[in-house]
Amino acid sequence: MNRPLRPEPAAERPVERDVVVAWDLPTRLFHWTLVGLVVSAWGSVQYAEALGDPLLKWHRWNGIALLALLLWRLLWGVAGSSTARFAGFVRSPMAAAAYLGDLVRGRSRPFLGHNPLGAYMVLALLAAVGASGLLGLFTVEHNDITAGPLYRLLDEETVKLASRVHRLLFYWVLLPLVAMHVAANIFYGIVKREPLIPAMITGAKPARSYADAAEAIIARSPVLRALFLLAVSAAIVLGSIKALGGRLP
Repeated sequence: MNRPLRPEPAAERPVERDVVVAWDLPTRLFHWTLVGLVVSAWGSVQYAEALGDPLLKWHRWNGIALLALLLWRLLWGVAGSSTARFAGFVRSPMAAAAYLGDLVRGRSRPFLGHNPLGAYMVLALLAAVGASGLLGLFTVEHNDITAGPLYRLLDEETVKLASRVHRLLFYWVLLPLVAMHVAANIFYGIVKREPLIPAMITGAKPARSYADAAEAIIARSPVLRALFLLAVSAAIVLGSIKALGGRLP
C-alpha cells in the first residue's frame, strides 16, 4: 500500500524571500549625506547673511567635508560591498549604449545595483562634485574677503578664473546633473516599477531576476571599515591642505 506523502518539515523547506539586500548601510549614508552637503553648499552661500555667516565659514567647511566624503566614496568603490565597487557596476560605453537602446525599446532588464547607463551618471556626479570642491579651495568669493584655503598658491587672474568656473560648475553642471538623476529615479519608480529611491533608504529590493547579481555581497564589518576609511579620507584632505600651506576655516 502506498503511504500518503507527508508535508516536508518547515525547517527543511527552502525559504523564499520577498526582498534581497542591494545596498549596504555605508553606501546609503554616503548617498544621503552627499545630498545634504550639496543642499548645504548652496544654502550657505545664498543665505550667508541671514545665517550670520558673512565670511562663509560654514560654506568652506562644507566644501572640505564634500571632498573628504568624495574621497571616501572612491576608497569604498574599491573596498566596499559588491554593488558599491566600481568594478562591479562600471561597464563599457558600448554596454551603456546597448542598455539605452533596450530601455527605449522597453526591453531593459533590471539591475540590482547601478545599471550601465546609471553608472555613468554616478561617475558624472562624483566628478562634478570633486571638480567644484577642488576649485573651491582656490576660490575668492563674491564679497572679496572670503577665500579658499589654497588661493595663495595661484596668481590673481587664475584665482578669478577658478572662482568663476567654481560657480559655473555648481549651477550649470552639478545642479542639472542632480535634476536628471532625480528625474531618472522617479521615471524608474513610476514607469519601470523599480523602487530605486526606497532601496537607497532600506537597502533592499524586491527579489527577482537581476542582470548583474541575485543579491549584494556585503563587505565584512562594513560600518567599522567605512569609519576607518572615512578617518583616512579626512586625514588626507585636511593634511594635504595644511601641507600646501593652507589655513583651515
